[in-house]
Order: sequence, then structure tokens, then C-alpha cells
Amino acid sequence: MAFDFKKEYREFYLPKNKPELVTVPAANYIAVRGTGDPNEPDGAYQRAIAVLYAVAYTLKMSYKTDYRIRGFYEYVVPPLEGFWEQEGRDGIDYSDKAAFRWISVIRLPDFVTQADLRWAAETAGKKKKLDCSAAEFLTVDEGLCVQIMHNGPFDDEPATVALMDRFLAERGYENDLGPGRLHHEIYLSDARKVPPEKWKTVIRHPIREKA
Repeated sequence: MAFDFKKEYREFYLPKNKPELVTVPAANYIAVRGTGDPNEPDGAYQRAIAVLYAVAYTLKMSYKTDYRIRGFYEYVVPPLEGFWEQEGRDGIDYSDKAAFRWISVIRLPDFVTQADLRWAAETAGKKKKLDCSAAEFLTVDEGLCVQIMHNGPFDDEPATVALMDRFLAERGYENDLGPGRLHHEIYLSDARKVPPEKWKTVIRHPIREKA
């Protein structure tokens, strides 16, 4: 049976709909960076998603090619994730989507190396006639975080984030957002097929104890 990150690491992908603390180990990702409104038709964000999936599925299906990845085992491509920030702000202003700076990512199995990712980007680019040169190998070590399952549209996230903030304040913690420590979302619903009121999104913030 193919390895499924969501099933094997339920504590990171399927939190409850109330805030909880979690220590997240370092993980490797395919990443594409960009700026701007993610809802812009055929915009930078939509193009980044196309690149991510092209490279991710090239890696997943590599065992059917002449390219061999050491330690390879069959796996389910993990869900799309995103790290978000807006310059000059500690949090997120959802009404100013044009100000977003984002890193869109898909998690990689530990056996995938930077060399494997370069091969996949080149191979996917040729096969799909798509410029995959923006795909990079990214390691993120989030450490101690607060997370929650958000149900509903993205624009309703502020109320959920407020629950997280109150939870932290009651326990002597605070957000630790800043360079390399970003608002993190994991998308468990296919927005093309599922109505917004049924979307499920993991929201995660890195935190620290209050001084």
C-alpha cells in the first residue's frame, strides 16, 4: 500500500477544530515563491501550483522511468500547502490580497534529494512544455506551533486565528511570526470541486513562550 502522509502523520494533517500545541519536525518540500493575489486568473500563484504538481507527480512516477531514486517507495502525493506573509505586517490582512508574499509547497518524502528534484523539474518541464525552473528544494523546521482545523472559506480565517491567539494568551505563549516563521496553511479540500463552506484548511503558526 502506498505511503500516505495524512494517515501516517495525522497529528500534523488532521488536527481538531480547536487550537492545539504541536511540535513539528523539519520537513522537505518542493517550493515555488511569488507575490500577489492568489485568486488572479492565470496569475503567478496559479502558475506556481501547476509547476508544483508537475514536479510532484514526476517524482511520484519516477519508478516507471529509467531514473532511479535511492530508497524510493510508492507514496501518495501530499496536499498542497502554503506559507504566507505581507511585508510590514505581523499578521495577515485578508482584504489586501495583492500584498501577499507566498511560498507554495508540496511535501517531499525524505528519500528525495536536491539532485532528484532538479531531475524532476527538468523532466516535467520538457514533458509538459512548462517552465519549472522556479521549483526549489526547501527545508522548513517549524518547531513549536499552534494549529487548528479551519472549516469554511479562506476569508473567514480571521475568526479562527483569533481563537488561536486567545488560546496562546491563556497559556503564556505568543506568535513567533517573522522571517522564516510564517503563517502556514495546509489545504485538505479541492477548491475546484468542493463548495467554500465545506473547505478544510489546517492553519498553523510558530509560537514561543512569552518573555
